[in-house]
Amino acid sequence: MESVDAILALAALSQATRLDVFRLLVKHEPGGLPAGDIAKTLAVPANTMSAHLAVLTRAGLVSPRRHGRSIVYRADLDRLRTVMLFLLRDCCGGRPEICSALMADLDPCCPSPASVEGPIS
Repeated sequence: MESVDAILALAALSQATRLDVFRLLVKHEPGGLPAGDIAKTLAVPANTMSAHLAVLTRAGLVSPRRHGRSIVYRADLDRLRTVMLFLLRDCCGGRPEICSALMADLDPCCPSPASVEGPIS
């Protein structure tokens, strides 16, 4: 991944509504949601939602697919993975023991004991 691609993806997520859209779509994987349902769920006017979805699509974070008369949007989890790996590629200068807690926290199904119990004082 090039820096410009990571910047495009991170910029797309740096706006509150777009971040909410992406998080909503992640929750609805793998089926996705129609654009109208996204707009209704987040209480955003359809034309405004269309602009937000276009930004996320250009960044490669969501993908649209026509389904009958509606367009269903899905989160592109592979693209998110690529962006996150780009950010973490040189994590902790090659010292994995420093990054072990971070890596454990990245598994949402199995949080690390530190994140469940809170920080150690």
